[in-house]
Amino acid sequence: MATVRKTITITDQQDKWIKAQIAAGEFTNDSEYLRHLVRQDQSKNTKYSSLKTAITKGLESGISDSTIPDIMKKVEDRMKADGGL
Repeated sequence: MATVRKTITITDQQDKWIKAQIAAGEFTNDSEYLRHLVRQDQSKNTKYSSLKTAITKGLESGISDSTIPDIMKKVEDRMKADGGL
């Protein structure tokens, strides 16, 4: 995978934080820590997009005629089929 060199500016407090993470053995250098943060942000945004899509789909599906017990039964059946119960 190709890499791109970036120059960033951070505060002294942020620099101390990064150095503390490295000193604690969490990361080996500044770049590794920053790549970790980017991966976390990418993951969070992927999850957010999936959730947003699911919410939109739910809202667009309209009001259900199912009762709460019907819904609970469907969930229980699905969980049993998926091995969750």
